[in-house]
Amino acid sequence: MIQVDNIAKSFGGIKAVDACSFEVAEGSITGLIGPNGAGKSTLFNIVTGFLKPDSGRILLDGDNVAGVPPEQLFHRGLVRTFQTPHEFSRMTVRENLMLVPAGQRGENLLQSWLRWARVKDQERQLLDQVDDVLAFLNLDHIADTLAGNISGGQKKLLELGRTMMTDARVVLLDEPGAGVNRTLLATLADAITRLNRERGYTFCVIEHDMDLVAQLCAPVIVMANGSVIAQGDFDTIRRNPQVIDAYLGGVPA
Repeated sequence: MIQVDNIAKSFGGIKAVDACSFEVAEGSITGLIGPNGAGKSTLFNIVTGFLKPDSGRILLDGDNVAGVPPEQLFHRGLVRTFQTPHEFSRMTVRENLMLVPAGQRGENLLQSWLRWARVKDQERQLLDQVDDVLAFLNLDHIADTLAGNISGGQKKLLELGRTMMTDARVVLLDEPGAGVNRTLLATLADAITRLNRERGYTFCVIEHDMDLVAQLCAPVIVMANGSVIAQGDFDTIRRNPQVIDAYLGGVPA
């Protein structure tokens, strides 16, 4: 589905991503791990159009989309979440989800005046979709709570919920487990697994929690110094001497 082909990106002479290549297969939950500064988030920003690479290609279903703006990739089903959630803190959880779908009739002044019945019909459909997302993520009990007042873990679930309000086909998750307590982390992991198995989502996941990576991800890709140094299943990766030296530390488990 996504092919990262020889991508490079430098900032002020420092190579953040250096000749990086790998694939995210359709229907997979692909893990992307490595030490801080390995270039993982920079690569996510390139794949999702927030940064242009200096060289290389990003293929989405065979089309080179390197440098294509995020809003265009959004309409092609490629979306991402961020390590720090970006909720609208003064709006409720439900309202945050309602905002997501593009092209809502109520955004058009003429349609609001002349086709009010159609606007209300679409709004009812969106509310049904929001209720489905809230129930799926076990957030229905805080639907009317201001998003700024919910916990960090609940904000991560809300970020995931926002992707469910789109026509997402492939979702890039940037450290979904960071700062999330173990109870909500289990809910988050279950939601990702169900979205993958039941609704056909493809995921690429940056994560430092190795228990979560082991639970969710196959294959696992390891980056260090801007390049891919290893890839394979988790058991193979954790025994790779180069990975142990660059990231995991200690001795093979």
